[in-house]
Amino acid sequence: MSVSPLAIVAPDARIPASCWIGPYCEIGAGVELGENCRLDSHVVLHGPSRIGAENRFFPFSTVGVEPQDLSYRGEPTRLEMGDHNVVREFCSLHRGTVKGGGVTTIGSHNLLMAYCHVAHDCRVGSHIIMANCATLGGHVIVEDHVTVGAFSPVHQFVRIGQHAYIGGGTIVTQDVMPYAKTTAGRENHAYGANRIGLERAGFSGERIEALQRAFKLLLHSGLNTTQALEAMRQLPEQPDVQYLMEFISASTRGVIK
Repeated sequence: MSVSPLAIVAPDARIPASCWIGPYCEIGAGVELGENCRLDSHVVLHGPSRIGAENRFFPFSTVGVEPQDLSYRGEPTRLEMGDHNVVREFCSLHRGTVKGGGVTTIGSHNLLMAYCHVAHDCRVGSHIIMANCATLGGHVIVEDHVTVGAFSPVHQFVRIGQHAYIGGGTIVTQDVMPYAKTTAGRENHAYGANRIGLERAGFSGERIEALQRAFKLLLHSGLNTTQALEAMRQLPEQPDVQYLMEFISASTRGVIK
């Protein structure tokens, strides 16, 4: 293992020989790293935390530190991260709290740009991009293939559906519908299907058109949400649209329209 003599590593930390630990890093008790992780310098990993393989941490990122929750009293909560994530400079990823289930989870193949924050008890999926200074409050759920734009704060307990796109500077206080493109102006608005993102993800034209028809009913028909859902049920059955309807029906905070 390549560990700088200027790094501080707890005796019980589990670090494979394939990892690279740069100068002034601190790896605390209860940290477990997977194969081929790289910590450039000044990275802080606290435990209990379990980090998967092939993760890259840039300088001054802090992972698995205590949550910023006034109810936290030093309980052994944890953070779990998958594989192939890139965590850029000054990101902060916090452990869970007892009242929130005790664990913060982050999936695989994610890019967290500089100054991003993932608070306690969040559940972050895979293939996600969080641009600079994007912030997740506690208990936020982010499903797979989501993009959160720069300087976008997400309120506690919000759920962001799969393949959603949130433009920069959007203040997210309600759930974000899957497949939707949501941006901020004077007010936050969903503008229909995230067509470009869905095309890049390999969605067929037929799938995208089915979603566009559903979003037209939701956003441009003059119907309220209940009426739009009823109209969507009359459309030919399609799995993506079905999931969109289930997401909206399950929302407790309401969705951004």
